[in-house]
Amino acid sequence: MNQAALSAFIWSVADLLRGDYKQSEYGKVILPFTVLRRLDCVLSASRAKVLAEKAKREASGVDPHPFLLRVSESKAFYNTAPSDLPKLLGDQDNLAQNLAAYLHAFSPDARDIFERFEFQTQIDRLAKAGLLYLVTEKFANIDLHPQRVDNAKMGHVFEELIRKFAEISNETAGEHFTPREVIKLMVNLIFIEDDEVLSPGNAVIRTLYDPTAGTGGMLSVGAEHLAEHNPQARLTLHGQELNPESYAICKADMLIRGQEVSNITFGNTLSDDGHARQHFDYMLSNPPFGVEWKKVEKDVRREHEERGFDGRFGPGLPRVSDGSMLFLLHLVSKMSPVINGEGGSRIGIVLNGSPLFTGGAGGGESEIRRYLLENDLVEAIIGLPTDMFYNTSIATYVWILSNKKKEDRQGQVQLIDASSFWQKMRKSLGSKRKELSEAHIATITRLFGSFTEAHMVTVLAADGQPLGEPMLVTGTDDLPTPPPDGQLKRIPISRIFDNREFGYTTITVERPLRDDAGNVVLFEKGKQKGKPQPDTRLRDTESVPLGVDIAGYFEREVLPHAPDAWIDESKSKVGYEIPFNRHFYVFQPPRALEDIDAELKTVSTNIMKMLEALAE
Repeated sequence: MNQAALSAFIWSVADLLRGDYKQSEYGKVILPFTVLRRLDCVLSASRAKVLAEKAKREASGVDPHPFLLRVSESKAFYNTAPSDLPKLLGDQDNLAQNLAAYLHAFSPDARDIFERFEFQTQIDRLAKAGLLYLVTEKFANIDLHPQRVDNAKMGHVFEELIRKFAEISNETAGEHFTPREVIKLMVNLIFIEDDEVLSPGNAVIRTLYDPTAGTGGMLSVGAEHLAEHNPQARLTLHGQELNPESYAICKADMLIRGQEVSNITFGNTLSDDGHARQHFDYMLSNPPFGVEWKKVEKDVRREHEERGFDGRFGPGLPRVSDGSMLFLLHLVSKMSPVINGEGGSRIGIVLNGSPLFTGGAGGGESEIRRYLLENDLVEAIIGLPTDMFYNTSIATYVWILSNKKKEDRQGQVQLIDASSFWQKMRKSLGSKRKELSEAHIATITRLFGSFTEAHMVTVLAADGQPLGEPMLVTGTDDLPTPPPDGQLKRIPISRIFDNREFGYTTITVERPLRDDAGNVVLFEKGKQKGKPQPDTRLRDTESVPLGVDIAGYFEREVLPHAPDAWIDESKSKVGYEIPFNRHFYVFQPPRALEDIDAELKTVSTNIMKMLEALAE
């Protein structure tokens, strides 16, 4: 059964629920039942062994728990009930009690999943409505064993179901998961330079962490990517999630993968760090865009003020209306230190455009950017196409950060404009209308790995018409030769900048206060006695790029227009911003007036003809 058919089958359960459940409540039944059947299928082959081992260990007076984990097919959880889900249907009159007992027979970690779903409440409700048998029968007749439905396909199923439930209940699906092709790109980028990890035969152990784990998509794709390149490597997965249902699905996925489920914690990452004092080799995150952090403001500010740089938020705090940069700082605090050239971390995080430039010099956002750039932590920023995510059509950016930059990258940041790398989806999913193809992912990965400037080059004929498709030309490639009287159109795709090129100093320019006679008003006492009083109405600011002599700039740009002006050096502040779009702007000359005039005349003529036809 393919993924679409599987999702449709599970979704058909909604037909049974209609009338007794609101549409927005369908997920409360379908999601836990899907997880239950998945776990049920995983344990099917070892059920007899588990029951025999349980009887043996209880007879000898020994705690059976560790022994049951060993004989269980999953090695991470078990169920000691004598019947599986299909067999429970044989006692229709006692199905509710037997199903409750079946849930209770799971090992503690698995049982916690259904408690997060509050599944017992739904069992009672279904039984009261006379639907429990019909719904259980639906799921008992579908095979969700990993040999039939692998983890990747199962992850897609859960994501599609959550998206549908979010749409009909007017919730935000994008808070739960990230499009898989975006995750693949991010995973490629954070692993690309680690030959030791990716080379087959190296039995290395590494850690991957996601503080906004959702259903575990980023963790799962990371594990699959590493296993594909180096089956001997082991990646231990860690995460934290706030939404109970997403947390339950993530935890179930980790159980089936044989991961240590205690590494997946529940709660708000910003106010209650579930992995305090831990560091990780790789980190991925897609924090919610533009979501305020007012609920946790007290805890976050306390940590910022009391712990400073010993805590997570030392560099500064963004405005309360958008907490995405707090997650960025949280990840930076989890970086493994580099000791004698060993260790270090790489981070991939999806952010919207505001963290690039929001906030002036001295403000929280600017101070965070300043900390990241002055400590040389930003490797690259990749601009993605719009319409890539399920809950928003805005432009998004993947930031890649590292505290173990290779020598040729040190002190520099690579910007990649991948906004033109997309293909249209056959069917839109919410706000998601575009997707990255495998070729697009490979191209972006190659641009990042080569660390070189690149352009999309189009050969134009003498009349300005393109000759063929645009081609990607890197700094080491030869440019194509245009025809006689033709030309090349070059659009930048990858650019490299020194960190300091994003910095500037904001200077405050003052001009003297004058009385009605035009005389300069002076301070009469204090330290400023005898100096001109500033006129606050004429106060202005200038941003001077770092590395530019401020005195020379002032003399050249300000004094010719305001000879009586001066700089109040006490108000000077250093700021950082990353004007991404400005660095990829390509001037488009305006159309010739003759062409515009001709087009207007044609349109006017057509309008007159239509009006005449209406009058007849």
